[in-house]
Amino acid sequence: MFHGSTESTMKYVVKQADDTARKLRNVSDDLNAAKGIEMDQMFLPSQVQNNIDSVTKKVNASASTLQSETEHNSHKIRHALNVLRIVLITIAAVMLLLAFLGSLLSILGYQSLVPILVIVGWILVALTFISSGAFLVLHNLMGDTCVAMDEWVQNPTAHSALDDILPCVDNATAQETLYWSKDVSSDLVGLINKYIGNVSNSDPQPSISPSYYNQSGPLVPLLCSQYHLNRSDQECTGSEVNFDNASEEWRKYICQVSEDGICTSVGRLRPESYNQMMAAVNISNSLYNYGAFLVGLQDCSLVRETFRKITRDHCPRLRLHSKWIYVGMVMVSSAVMLLLISWVVYARDKRHRMYMMQMARFVAFSNQDHSSKIVSSQ
Repeated sequence: MFHGSTESTMKYVVKQADDTARKLRNVSDDLNAAKGIEMDQMFLPSQVQNNIDSVTKKVNASASTLQSETEHNSHKIRHALNVLRIVLITIAAVMLLLAFLGSLLSILGYQSLVPILVIVGWILVALTFISSGAFLVLHNLMGDTCVAMDEWVQNPTAHSALDDILPCVDNATAQETLYWSKDVSSDLVGLINKYIGNVSNSDPQPSISPSYYNQSGPLVPLLCSQYHLNRSDQECTGSEVNFDNASEEWRKYICQVSEDGICTSVGRLRPESYNQMMAAVNISNSLYNYGAFLVGLQDCSLVRETFRKITRDHCPRLRLHSKWIYVGMVMVSSAVMLLLISWVVYARDKRHRMYMMQMARFVAFSNQDHSSKIVSSQ
């Protein structure tokens, strides 16, 4: 049970680290994909693309560091627990074998081997008591760790000993990633709206190319930007479309096109332009949705939530199962110790009985010999 509890806890910690690393890489992939967005020969500014290259390197490095450190720490903990588990199983198996052999030899009368087993037994009893003490230390250490987790959740501090279990992502990297994810998301919305305003909703002369493709009909609604200029959240107006309904609303403005890319029906969006706009919307929406996750990285609330769940759901079982083990080992050690004492008492009693029987035979033989001498003398 104890091994299962510790394994479940470590799997949960590793899963949380893997999920965090996966989301970080998803943010990095979205930022890289934003560099390839094109709207009628319009791209994100080169400075923004350079900043994306810089921040994605840091994001990928943070994801790799988080994943590798958590895996390394969990491997060390699992290795130590597996060694302890093997030691406990070995001691228990040897003690059971010793008890069986000692009892069997005592019953069969092989008294010469019993002292050897008694000596070995006392050594094993001492080792078991020492192991019980080690497990008691582990039990107390586990309890202290759970208490430390709970205290850290209430008052988080940087670079604590709990980093050996699940480290926080570097605050500067998390803050920079959050900033640029908001910036790129807003820039993509601006790129879409620039295309809509300058191309789709314009009525250029046929001689102007490539802006002219015979666009006509109702104007295409702009896409709502989720952020103000200071990157705080803002509400959408009724005349704008949002990430949720942009696909459905803009589809109403698609025109049929000829082989030359000229609209042959009423509409202001060519299918190719619509696909480019939706690609930008999907990336911008994805970056926006990762905002809460990045905020959680910035203030380390994701790690706090992980530790909070461990202290609530895992720590009680770990304490209980570790207590069962060291109490059980003390009971087994005490039982074997009593068994060893009974062997010594039984062997001593049997030797005493054999001595008395030999003395009785000797006395009887002496009396018989004396009687024979008296009879012969008469």
